[in-house]
Amino acid sequence: MKVVLFCGGLGMRLREYSESVPKPMVPIGYRPILWHVMKYYAHYGHKDFILCLGYRGDIVKEYFRNYDETVTNNFVRAGHGIELLGSDTHDWRITLVDTGVKANIGQRLMAVRPYVEPDEMFLANYSDGLSDAPLDDMIDRFAASDSAASFLAVRPNLSCHFVTLNGDGHVHEIRDVSQSDLRINGGFFALRREVFDYVRPGEDLVPEPFKRMMAAGKLMSYRYDGFWVSMDTFKDRAMLEALNDSEQAPWQVWKDRGASA
Repeated sequence: MKVVLFCGGLGMRLREYSESVPKPMVPIGYRPILWHVMKYYAHYGHKDFILCLGYRGDIVKEYFRNYDETVTNNFVRAGHGIELLGSDTHDWRITLVDTGVKANIGQRLMAVRPYVEPDEMFLANYSDGLSDAPLDDMIDRFAASDSAASFLAVRPNLSCHFVTLNGDGHVHEIRDVSQSDLRINGGFFALRREVFDYVRPGEDLVPEPFKRMMAAGKLMSYRYDGFWVSMDTFKDRAMLEALNDSEQAPWQVWKDRGASA
């Protein structure tokens, strides 16, 4: 299946990076978070990517035009030549499309409609979050339904407490977010081309089109309680960087843990 990746975000809460690179190009280890997202999909056999570019799209283009396989693969240097002992992207197809600097997600999606059709189903991702969710199962459940869209429903990765108040303002209940069943959109989508019928000019993907799908009984979600983190702040990035350095990063489903033990 094709994978639409939204790569136009500024990442205002990652200002140290966002002033020079788009949010999906902020690095985790040797590679940008976008690469980690793509590796996740490639692991499940989905290697036809459509990148929706916006802010500093030139950086994304330059990165893939001059992609250096030696950064994350072993190689032999013999004389002036390089013999790669592995490859990340040799069988990937990457289509890079300028979808507007200020366009929202809904309009970026509409802009790449010609590149997605005539496929019946495709995948999409915000490109700023990582997970080890079982993608095959999510796709299978979606394919067995008649929904136009499905998204990963996860617990928010927040360090905070929910508070319930009485009418007079006294606290009735306080509990950690981890103890709540509150879910958020995790940014991993499975979509049918029917989704384009629900998006009107200027609209974002959420909430208006999703509300129409809900009313039509065409929106579902995949409930997941495993690893999921959205890289929204420096704290999030530091945590992902530490996990990457530990070589036990949960989202790196493409690694053979047993072989490296």
